[in-house]
Order: sequence, then structure tokens, then C-alpha cells
Amino acid sequence: MTLDAESFSLLRASVQRFIDERLKPAEDILEETDDVPADIVSDMKEMGLFGISIPENYGGIGLSMAQECDVVYDLGHTALAFRSVFGTNVGIGSQGILMDGTEEQKQAYLPKIASGELIISFALTEPNAGSDAASLQTKAELDGDHYVINGTKRFITNAPRAGAFTLMARTGGPGASGISSFIVPADTPGISLGKPDKKMGQRGTKTCDVVLENVRVPAANIIGGVPGVGFKTAMKVLDRGRLHLSALACGMAERLLDDAVAYAKERRQFGHPIGDFQLIQGMLADSRAELYAGLSMVRDCAQRYDAKTPGKSDPEVSMLASCTKMFCTEMVGRVADRAVQIHGGAGYIAEYKAERFYRDVRLLRLYEGTTQIQQMIIAKQLLRD
Repeated sequence: MTLDAESFSLLRASVQRFIDERLKPAEDILEETDDVPADIVSDMKEMGLFGISIPENYGGIGLSMAQECDVVYDLGHTALAFRSVFGTNVGIGSQGILMDGTEEQKQAYLPKIASGELIISFALTEPNAGSDAASLQTKAELDGDHYVINGTKRFITNAPRAGAFTLMARTGGPGASGISSFIVPADTPGISLGKPDKKMGQRGTKTCDVVLENVRVPAANIIGGVPGVGFKTAMKVLDRGRLHLSALACGMAERLLDDAVAYAKERRQFGHPIGDFQLIQGMLADSRAELYAGLSMVRDCAQRYDAKTPGKSDPEVSMLASCTKMFCTEMVGRVADRAVQIHGGAGYIAEYKAERFYRDVRLLRLYEGTTQIQQMIIAKQLLRD
């Protein structure tokens, strides 16, 4: 599942032009309206961005993990909400179907996901189950050839836009082995959405609660047709998602660093550009070195991911993906903090992008597994080895 080098080079160049010519100029519109302009979403669909990770035989572009990371790295150079529009289609929403779904499920859903005709969300987190995903309480009870689902999902990205959910519910006993993964159309009777979440940053992204009350879903909608393996599907999906977010963090770190360097050249104090002062230079150098380390981790781990057996878990790759996600998302937080510091008082003013991106990147250390969850994964694998 890899695009040839020449075709990928052309795709990446077109994405970079799109970022420079369409997305960066729209950053202020996004911040003011708390939404991504419809014409930009339409252009994203036309470019194929909703299907970059989906194989060509299902209507996508079929990028490898390494290629996907390069594209996402580029997209990190602008407001993170733009990528969020298609992020669930590329990652956590679609990958469970691609990895573990039946051929019938793949044919029915993946082409629509790849084109952007169908926005699909990943519904795992609950009011009382986030980091401890194996304790989720949403129940799916068998009733003939259907399951009846009841529960509440929280902080679900793209839920207001979604036409379907990849949804985790408990079909069996306690623990991970009792969890199944369902494809649930958003217009199924009994589904309602909570009010949109007001967040610290990432304006333009859409998250809210998803409430399920006696929602009847065909048993055939269990991903792969086998109950009880939904938790394993979710964990495999998150490995890929963590690398995706790591690449995004590196892209945003470079944008923050570029802006900080430009400001350090222009801003004058004591008769000199502030970039002449060694304490400013030290912050710039630390940021560049950490960005280089993070991007090296992303590229190495993505190549290892591509080299493993498709659709299969590899504990070593999972551990390295957690290392990468932990380092890169923490790293971009430090780069953002230094960028604000270099801007001085201007860095605290909304007119400058450092303030906005400082708030935006804070979420990267929380979703798809907090830093502390990554530490646990890494340590458990080390002790197991």
C-alpha cells in the first residue's frame, strides 16, 4: 500500500501549495468563525485528502505510513483544525474497518470514507472511561439479529459532521475481551448529540457527546463479524494514530520555530535584533535540536510500521510508536512555550500566531493516549522484554 515515489512527490507538492495558498491565509477566518470554510472542505475532498491512508482498490490514494507522516507533517504547518476535518477518515475512524473489517464492510464503507462523502468518527471515550478504555460501560445487548446499544460517548471528534461512527461497546463480560467494535450510522434512531464542546484551543475542530438510547444496530455491523475483539482493533488503530499525531506535532513545531526566527530577526532591543542575543539563540537552538530528534523518531518508527505484517500488532512497534508520540507531543509544547517567550509580550497577544498555536498544541499531549499512558505502555513492554 505505497504510492510510487514520483506520484507521491507530485501529491506532496500539491499539498504544500494548498497549505501556503489556501490554508494559511484562512487561519484568521477559522479562528473568528470556529469553523472550516465549506469551499476549503470541498477542495480537500477533490484533492483526495480524506482517503490518503485507504488503498486504491477502495477508492483512496494508498499512502504508506511513512508517506502519510510526511503529508501530515506538512499539514502541521498550519492551524490544526484543517487536518482535523479529514483526520478521523484517514485514521481512527476508517482504520478499524480496513484492518479488521469483512470484505463486504470494506466495500460498503471505505470508498465513501475515502471520497469524503461519509465522515466517520471514532467513539471510544466515555464519561468514566478514557485512559482506562477497557472499563467502558456502553452496552450492546443481543436481540435477535440486532444489538441494542445504550450509553454515552464523550469528546468525540467530528461527531457533529459524522455520517457514521466506529463505536466500541460491551457485548460480553468485564474487561477488554468483552468489547466489540460496531459500525453505527449516525442517523440511526436513538442517537443524539450533546452541545458542542468549548475548548481551550483548536477552534474549528468539532467535538461533542454522542448519546445512544436503545439504538438498534444489525449484528452484521460488528467489525469483522466477530464479537469480543473490538478492544484489540482499537489498540491497533491507535498505534497508527499515534504516529500520525507525532508527525503533526513536528510540523507545528517547525511552524512555531519559523515564526520565532522571523520575529527574532525583526524585533529590535538595545539597538540590535533580539536574535543577536545568545539567550534568544539558545532557545532557538534547543527547539531546532528537539524538532530534529522528534522528526527522526517519526521517520524511523514509520518505516518500522510499514515493514511489519499489515494488520497485525507488533509489540516492539507499538512501544516505539508510544515513545514517538510521547516525545513529539511533549516537544512541541516546549517549542511553543519558547516561541511565546521569544515573542515577549507580543507572544501573549492574539494578533500573533504564537499565542494561538501555544493553546492548540496542548491537546496533542492528551488525545489518543496521554503522555502518562504512553509511559505505561513503554515501561510495560520493557519489563515484559
